[in-house]
Amino acid sequence: MHKKILLPLIFLFLAAISVTIFLQFFNKPYFLETHIKPLDRSAKQENFDYKIVLLGDSMFEILGNFDELKSYLKNYYTDKKFLLLNYGFGSTNILSVEERLEKETFHIDRKYQAINDINFDLILIESFGHNPLSEYPLEEGLKRQTEALDKIVAIISQKHPKSTIVFVATIAPNSKRYGEGVNNLSPEQRKEWANERTAYIKNHIEYARSHNIPLINIFEKSLKDGDGNIDYIDTTDFIHPSPSGVYLISEEIAKFIFENKFLTE
Repeated sequence: MHKKILLPLIFLFLAAISVTIFLQFFNKPYFLETHIKPLDRSAKQENFDYKIVLLGDSMFEILGNFDELKSYLKNYYTDKKFLLLNYGFGSTNILSVEERLEKETFHIDRKYQAINDINFDLILIESFGHNPLSEYPLEEGLKRQTEALDKIVAIISQKHPKSTIVFVATIAPNSKRYGEGVNNLSPEQRKEWANERTAYIKNHIEYARSHNIPLINIFEKSLKDGDGNIDYIDTTDFIHPSPSGVYLISEEIAKFIFENKFLTE
């Protein structure tokens, strides 16, 4: 009688242990582990022909390991090896960049080398427009954005005088559906949010033009009838790039680098 009761209990105990071990080793976030990779500190940077840093917020972070960008670059530079370093940190604004340049930083529990300690050929700086300085009135926020860009450009130019700085204006927001699915906003609020973000992206564009900084203007290429083209926007949140948007960003970056001959022998 006791054996009949004891055996099922033993099996239940062993099953519980097996499930616990399985969860500990295999239940990890797929997106973070697979698509968002930090700087590989073990990579031997001298084995690459060119090193490019991409600095921004989640609009760069979502590009992950740059599989699409690498493919486009391969079309132009068939026999060259690229080290592409993703310093796109989601939910960060332009004021966070100075620290990323000069200090070792952490994002998603991972350590990133100070950008200024990397001997890069190109650095692409995204607008951070989708993370505006909303704690300030718009005019003051744009002024602070401009001041931050002054510091960023000065720091990089002083430390890396032979490297090229390129600005990137990302996918345009759609004013009718911005944040749909993740933010409960009225139509008026969606338009306000989109317009605020557009103002920061346009200020980034204007800064590049007025300071003779090369500009990859994906923003204008992603417009349709004066608003963000839904084809390039993820329909789960109506903020980030869709797969088509990722391809557009990657293609425009590769084409711009090649056509402007930034990478020489």
